[in-house]
Amino acid sequence: MARRRIAGVLAGVLVLGGYTAADAADVVPGVLTTDPVPADPRPFPDIPGDGLRAPAVAGPDTESPVPAAAALEGMADSLRADHRMIGEASVVVADGVTGEVLLDSEGATPRRPASSLKVLTAAAALAALGPDRVLTTSVVQTGDDRVVLVAGGDVMLAAGQGDPAAVRGHAGLADLAAATAAELTAQGVGEVSVSLADGLFTGPVHASGWSGLDLDFVMPVQPLAVDSGRDGAGGYLDDPALEAARTFAAALADAGVAVSGSVRRTPLPDDDLEPIATVESAPLAAVVREALRASDNSVTEVLGRLVAIERGGAADFAGATAAVRDQLADLGLDVEGVTLADTSGLSMDTTVPARLLTDVLVASLDPARPELAALVPGLPVGNLDGTLAERFTGDLAGRVRAKTGTLTVASSLSGTVLTADGRLLVFSVLTDDLPVGTTFQARLAIDDLVRTLGACGC
Repeated sequence: MARRRIAGVLAGVLVLGGYTAADAADVVPGVLTTDPVPADPRPFPDIPGDGLRAPAVAGPDTESPVPAAAALEGMADSLRADHRMIGEASVVVADGVTGEVLLDSEGATPRRPASSLKVLTAAAALAALGPDRVLTTSVVQTGDDRVVLVAGGDVMLAAGQGDPAAVRGHAGLADLAAATAAELTAQGVGEVSVSLADGLFTGPVHASGWSGLDLDFVMPVQPLAVDSGRDGAGGYLDDPALEAARTFAAALADAGVAVSGSVRRTPLPDDDLEPIATVESAPLAAVVREALRASDNSVTEVLGRLVAIERGGAADFAGATAAVRDQLADLGLDVEGVTLADTSGLSMDTTVPARLLTDVLVASLDPARPELAALVPGLPVGNLDGTLAERFTGDLAGRVRAKTGTLTVASSLSGTVLTADGRLLVFSVLTDDLPVGTTFQARLAIDDLVRTLGACGC
């Protein structure tokens, strides 16, 4: 009996010893280990400066080589000789560091810029209004039983709640209605009529040269709309401002204030009436970027009218085009040869020289013009976003920022390209008088020219 007891103890010891060895070898669970003792954790490294600011990003390499004029002239000649380009062309290239014009091939000849024109309107808006300006949509109370929705130029409102992180839909009509309802409820008002004051703009809602297919690409130009006046089916509403006001009235009812009657238009109320509720758009610099990135004709036409109002002109097509032209002239830019029938580039009657487009872009890179600094960063980026999302892939991805332009007889591209040698170049290519159906071919030829420019070690 004793022998069996001793044998059992010895077996237990052996088993325990085996488990202990396995534990130490990390084969079975346990607290023992033969691994080295872990070192104490290292402290976080010291970060120079206050640690709250992003490091400075180096600017263009001022020591990188500038392309030779002969090489650039060869590129322009190649574009005109390209079998895909059956029409007229202007090509201007400038040094983004010094502003020096390196190539001017018919740069003074007015041509249809298509949506490249938006570069000019955006620059005028930034200069006239300032990059931090916001567009306010407000509600005023004109009696115990009546409120007026006052349009302020924001045509990218959300129908519901706004998104502070967004540009399109930054301000929401549901938020405006909730704030209005809260104020009315505090007054003991439970029912009102709703009117719309959208007389900020005047004149026709379509340019005289717009017709047919053009109207599929722009809303009737009014100072109030949800999502640029889109109807949700690929087209545009006939009356975006009135539809937005009806959306507001419905949201007000949902917020607990009964709405009597239908929404009707009314003249702008007196300036001395204090709003009872307001919502604000994203800053103008962000609005400009959205207009450029998406090539939004509607937003750009609104920007032109806001420039006119800021300069004391009429907020119609004639006033907007004159204001944009005059604002550019006030910036010291040569506007000779500029004929504007609209401010978005949709009209066939609008022509500008390519030289002006490069001049505007060069001016926006000048540190002495901070009001224009948002222009180039607002342009679509090759292989990344906007109308350049699927263009300039491969080695040139991210190195081209440019505004595209397409009409049935014109194709254009205006912006900047960082060469393989690290030189920042500003360019504008306008092609015009293209046979209908060949604009895509011309676009491919333009892209090849910019690719050659970007690869330049010349």
